[in-house]
Amino acid sequence: MDGVHWDQAQLLPAAADGLSSGQLCARRHVAAHSHHAAVCPDPGVPAGSRRGGNSFDIDDKVTYRCDQEMVLVGSSERVCQESGEWTGTEPACYYKHTYDTPQEVAKAFSKALNSDLELAALDETNQTQHAKKIRLEQGGNLHIYIAIDASDSVQEENFQASKNTVKKLIEKIDVYEVTPKYEILFFATDVKEVVDIIDPGNVNVDLMKALDDFKYTDTDDKTGTDITKAFRKILEKMSIIKARSETPFKDIRHVIIFFSDGQANMGGSPDENVARIKSLVRSVEGKNRDDYLDIYTFGVGPEIEEEVLNRIRSHKDGETHFFKLKEISQLDEAFDKMIDESDSVGLCGLHREYVTDNNRQKFPWLAKISVTREAADSTCIGSLISSRFVVTAAHCFKLEDTENFQKIKVYVDSPRAYKVKKLTPHPKYDNQAKKNMGISEFYDYDVALIELEKDVPFTAYVRPICIPCTKETSRAIRLPDTVSCKDQGEFLLQNNFEQASFMSEHLTKYQQKNVSIRLNSQRPNCIKDALLTVKEEHRGNVKETDIVTDNFLCTGGIDGPQGQTDDISCKGDSGGALYVQRRRRLVQVGVVSWGTKDMCKAGKPQSDETSRDFHINLFKIKDFLKQHLGKTEESYAPLTFID
Repeated sequence: MDGVHWDQAQLLPAAADGLSSGQLCARRHVAAHSHHAAVCPDPGVPAGSRRGGNSFDIDDKVTYRCDQEMVLVGSSERVCQESGEWTGTEPACYYKHTYDTPQEVAKAFSKALNSDLELAALDETNQTQHAKKIRLEQGGNLHIYIAIDASDSVQEENFQASKNTVKKLIEKIDVYEVTPKYEILFFATDVKEVVDIIDPGNVNVDLMKALDDFKYTDTDDKTGTDITKAFRKILEKMSIIKARSETPFKDIRHVIIFFSDGQANMGGSPDENVARIKSLVRSVEGKNRDDYLDIYTFGVGPEIEEEVLNRIRSHKDGETHFFKLKEISQLDEAFDKMIDESDSVGLCGLHREYVTDNNRQKFPWLAKISVTREAADSTCIGSLISSRFVVTAAHCFKLEDTENFQKIKVYVDSPRAYKVKKLTPHPKYDNQAKKNMGISEFYDYDVALIELEKDVPFTAYVRPICIPCTKETSRAIRLPDTVSCKDQGEFLLQNNFEQASFMSEHLTKYQQKNVSIRLNSQRPNCIKDALLTVKEEHRGNVKETDIVTDNFLCTGGIDGPQGQTDDISCKGDSGGALYVQRRRRLVQVGVVSWGTKDMCKAGKPQSDETSRDFHINLFKIKDFLKQHLGKTEESYAPLTFID
């Protein structure tokens, strides 16, 4: 063999070696034959493979091949570098029906994706840049292309599952405070675009709705599978973007995520189009262009063409770009685990909209507040807005509660109860302030802050919701750092009808209720129904604005957009968050306060013509929130407020 020495690892079934069912990376170390210490460590011999080369000095080369009936994934050739590291990625030999586990995919893909998504972070002095393997420079852009196989071999059930899996992937990406542009396409005989990356409004597209609206039947001819055409479409879009030069092409980082079994019956090999994509990215001078493109391939199904998917993926030192799973449900599980293991659980407004097994992840900010009283206990809802504070309604408490905190318990992740250190109602709240006008109960400034005795640890199940007029919220909803509190308000509450939600407890379970906030020209008709709560003999002397000040948001009724009927709040919903969704993050804009009617006698309550709910507008009480949540001298982490 011309002096090349082949080492062969003992070939044993994965289970016998105690290996995972995924990449077979157990190895038998072989001593180097050189007489001095090698520069690189022994790279080993993966199970089921043979290695050529046994010298580990600078520029020495080792090659790998797999035994019969096994497929090589990873680098078939690696070179020893001066740094003492080997080029390429660790090879592995797959049996035809060996798959990665969801845990392996979650760990490896999460690590690789971090490199693509994390921004270079600058410290306050702008002197130190935290190192990232691949970084998005300030002013740069991230373009993400997602291609999903929708051919006949993919059944409708799996097609729907793949859409839900992509949603979870997008949720994962959204944890990082960057604003990618997306191209999402399905392919069979032809290519169908769900989201077009060159659409001028791309960053504002509701990706979840676009995916929901795309049906299995929308791909016309499913008899063929043309992988080449899918990559040709991606190449076409990248070429158009480069030609337009609206954003310097050199600053754009491209991530391609490809879901398929690798089997194609038309179009030929995709290799040429993949090579053209790589060449296009490399055509810009002045930077390490290979850092600006990552191609991840996910093989899903009982019969996968590993060689095809392994060829077209990116080959980068120390990174995994090809994953193999038997069923789409395992990929779903992998992305679940990837999200759960995120170290970004403390970012506000994160939630898991599409989980089915644990509703707590849908509303991780929710807190239940219990007050022990001699006559009967009372309960309200609150929302976790930082590790130490919960915001709720002031009317949930009596005067004596502000001094006797032992009566109050806060349940964030039941059954664990947190003790209260301090209760602070808004100083202007006075329920009896207008009794002489015939307004028996007045709820202006109906908001209170609960400071807990100790921090709440954040997890995938317990996270804060965003609140207005903070930098944390600006970053969450992708607004520039220079925006003002007013700018945030105009962004979140700008239309005549703004879709919003709040949580309600029904039969010991929480459910989401959906409403439209009436603003601008729609507000007067909403607040006028507050007069129904005033005794008839006083109505001639009272205006609706005496009851509902500018500090309130109004929902409820049957006069929503397209005749929408709003849900309505029930007893026990007080203090909960009225929230809107932007960029898949949740922002609390109000606190559930009071309503004109009790519509909750039975079943899921909905409004009638004059049933309205009123919520304290958090934008209007910014100074109160800032006074207590923006402190820097305390032990807890403060929020950063903007003017």
